[in-house]
Amino acid sequence: MPYRVLSQQEVADYLHLTAADIERLVKNGDIPFEMRGKRTVFRKQDIDEWASQRILKLADKPLAEYHQKTTRATQSAFPTAAIMPDMTQPAFIAPGLTAKSKASIIRDMVALAVSTGRVYDPHALIASVEEREALCPTAFPGGLALLHSRYQQPAFSEEPFIVLGRALQPIHFGSPDGRPTDLFFLVCCQDVKLHLHTLARICLMAQKSALLALLREADDATSMYDCLVNAEKEVLENQNAAE
Repeated sequence: MPYRVLSQQEVADYLHLTAADIERLVKNGDIPFEMRGKRTVFRKQDIDEWASQRILKLADKPLAEYHQKTTRATQSAFPTAAIMPDMTQPAFIAPGLTAKSKASIIRDMVALAVSTGRVYDPHALIASVEEREALCPTAFPGGLALLHSRYQQPAFSEEPFIVLGRALQPIHFGSPDGRPTDLFFLVCCQDVKLHLHTLARICLMAQKSALLALLREADDATSMYDCLVNAEKEVLENQNAAE
């Protein structure tokens, strides 16, 4: 339902924020909204795009707080809180991408996604990932990019999954620090809430563990998979200890 219109309270519930948080974001002009008479409303499609961009920019504490909320919200689907064992596997990881441009990285990552057997329409997925990158690059400092489609739609994939690629030659992918990127995740989720939670989880793993360095040192896809599982376990244990 990308064209659905949400109320302020519905947006707060959807994003795991308070109504006061949404009111402050509206007041500061930090969230897309429309006025219909005296009512403040939000287009779901705009909110989904905004939320994905916002998560990639969250600093340490706000990210941890948001992740804690989304972990609770997805507990019914993931009782142990871990998502990596369900969403990826060694066969979904390519440790030696040879692409040398942004366009070729996107093509190779979608090809890797297609190899999982879970993608319905590769051409539509490529187009949507390219649209998302044109809107705002998904690369951020540390040499990491979290590719995803502009809209999360069941038409793209059969079930949620993550693929990971490591480029042999880092390329410029639009990171704010101007440095090249060599680690690329492609996140494919039909459900927007799971999509946002997955982005938050990977960001937290990158911030709160040695994941990125370990992925670069790993010998093969199986070792890279183990790095993901262990980093997630570390992050969840630390989160539980802090609660």
